[in-house]
Amino acid sequence: MRSSFGTTFDVPLGYLNTAGIGVPPAPAAAAVSEAVRRWSAGLDRPTDFDPHVAAARTAFGQLVGVPAERVAMGASGSQLVALVAAGLPADASVLVARGEFTSLTFPFAARGLRVTEVDLDEIVAEAGSHDLVAVSVVQSVDGRIVDLEGLRATGVPVLLDASQAAGWLPLELDWADWVVAVGYKFLMAPRGCAWLACSPSALERTVPAAANWYAGDDPWTTVYGLPLRLAPDARRLDISPGWLAQVGAAASLTYLASLDLAAVRDHNVALADTLLAGLGLPARGSAIVSLDLPSASERLAAAGVRSSLRAGRVRLAFHLYNAVPDVDLVLKALG
Repeated sequence: MRSSFGTTFDVPLGYLNTAGIGVPPAPAAAAVSEAVRRWSAGLDRPTDFDPHVAAARTAFGQLVGVPAERVAMGASGSQLVALVAAGLPADASVLVARGEFTSLTFPFAARGLRVTEVDLDEIVAEAGSHDLVAVSVVQSVDGRIVDLEGLRATGVPVLLDASQAAGWLPLELDWADWVVAVGYKFLMAPRGCAWLACSPSALERTVPAAANWYAGDDPWTTVYGLPLRLAPDARRLDISPGWLAQVGAAASLTYLASLDLAAVRDHNVALADTLLAGLGLPARGSAIVSLDLPSASERLAAAGVRSSLRAGRVRLAFHLYNAVPDVDLVLKALG
């Protein structure tokens, strides 16, 4: 059991796969365990989970700098991105980063829109000739960070995927048209929860394609019959919540929202850059490290290091529960 940033984590030495699956704080894991116990004993009513949904929604808004009424709740990133894609004109042109995570790009391609790929460092320069820029704040494959201020200055509509950024990088994204993120990475929530923050004008352009009872103005009175009566704010885009996932999300995101995320960023980046320095590589200023070294994946696995293999390179991700011994273990494994 590790203690860090005011709580505890049951995370083993060498766990560096947060970019794949985040490990929850012990209180969040306990909350989900208790929810499973109550479920198995038939102790809950559906309305008992509404406070968890509301708490997670509010905390996500705090983490990206957006009020709760502008945040929709979903189950996955692509499901929420599809609502954005559905609202674009049929001839819309979408600019994305080359090699972008496909949950962000496939919804636009599947709609038949014109999708153009450019290198990440060309996104700002190329933005002006497109109707929308859809890009990750932090690239999943290698941890590169997009030029947010440059992107903002273009004035082009923007969809930001914060799935590899929210939870460790301080974010003030109220200027963006849309911000989407899943919960199971650096937000340390169970899989099955995601959120979409919308600007007021962007909300009007987002299609509630999965309209359902929980998206109603008052969900517990919109369970039967027409007419359509959706919520006036971003809740109109909600889907029915995954209860257990929302219990964990409420605990983990509320905890993260209480922290100084600049300190979390500095902690994560210091560990990542210390690793790079130990390998004779330049600092990159990200919590995610991508390495192209011979047999690195096999050597790390043999040493007990948990990592990912992405685009033929080993991906390591540092979070607030990691420490110097994790770096030392990697350096020893890689010689």
